[in-house]
Amino acid sequence: MGRVVALAGGVGAARLLRGLVKVVSPEDLVIVGNTGDDFELHGLHISPDLDIVMYTLAGIVDEAKGWGIAGDTFHCLEMLNRLGFETWFKLGDQDLGVNLVRTRLLRSGMTLSRATAELCRMLDAKARLVPMSDDPVRTKILAGQLRLEFQEYFVKRGATDVVTGVLYEGCKEARPASGILEAIERAERIIICPSNPILSVSPMLSISGFR
Repeated sequence: MGRVVALAGGVGAARLLRGLVKVVSPEDLVIVGNTGDDFELHGLHISPDLDIVMYTLAGIVDEAKGWGIAGDTFHCLEMLNRLGFETWFKLGDQDLGVNLVRTRLLRSGMTLSRATAELCRMLDAKARLVPMSDDPVRTKILAGQLRLEFQEYFVKRGATDVVTGVLYEGCKEARPASGILEAIERAERIIICPSNPILSVSPMLSISGFR
């Protein structure tokens, strides 16, 4: 198939990529992951779409849900709930472990790209997964007078608000992560995975130079 760049969101992208990696060799495939959904919770940097893809390619994703780690437990969340903290975002114990490591790597000075590569290596996810940018770009949902983080709108509030607009905060200042533009220029095929065009693909295309 030759050199391929795949633009990927979360669950839908991961399911396509699980098949794609069987026909495209790892050295010929660059997966660009959406980080517009990233946010901080309990002091951790959480990258939901990167993790869904990473867990799927590592063979450890929860197949029933399409996200999270198979067989995970939720003892930490149970204790956080008992202590009076919010637990609306369902991170399992193993999932929390991954996010602890990511946050530690980022605080040590690594870029998100480097931290993602390290996590893929640790989990034996044999693919080159690159975040769309090492700079923060955050998808914000406008609902009347409300300006919501995507996960707050989608998970915490159950997508019940009437959406009046979508912003990609930070997109003008952000730059594509190292190597992405070069990979696009060399690619024989560019695949837009079956991901939400507004919430998963457009955040990437909003970054200067990407489109």
